[in-house]
Amino acid sequence: MIPRIVELRQGLLKKNDQCAAVLRGRFREAGLFVLNLVSSPGTGKTTFLERTLKALADLGVKPAALVGDLETDNDARRLARSGVPVRQIQTHGICHLEAEMVERHLLNWDLAAFDLLFIENVGNLVCTSSYALGEALRVALLSVTEGEDKPLKYPVLFNSADLAVITKIDL
Repeated sequence: MIPRIVELRQGLLKKNDQCAAVLRGRFREAGLFVLNLVSSPGTGKTTFLERTLKALADLGVKPAALVGDLETDNDARRLARSGVPVRQIQTHGICHLEAEMVERHLLNWDLAAFDLLFIENVGNLVCTSSYALGEALRVALLSVTEGEDKPLKYPVLFNSADLAVITKIDL
């Protein structure tokens, strides 16, 4: 028997990236601008989103939100009080959202009915950096209470983010 070497050059995230590309196309076709909010737990994503959704709705913009959490729906219930359409994605222990999760939770939503879709990712600076969700913008949130070295400790997130928002500047 002659030994054979078979090269496997397939990205570990190939399936996710393919799904994210399909989502990106669907979003573009629907005229929907999508933002993926990523941060540590407790940085203020939900407060930021709560205020942003209300302000946008007051201006006549039609936003919606998908909220990722390990187990609870606390943040989704909180955001739903704004009157904006909100859906919860429970990951059941997975530390990030994946494109297929987003796709499943968008079923029966008329994407063309919204102007903006905010995806509040699971609070995590490592795993969330690697998974595209079809977003147009990845937004990294960082609170002043976390220290100035977060971008140095988590360069993948901050290098892949299109925008960084500093929260809790009033402290």
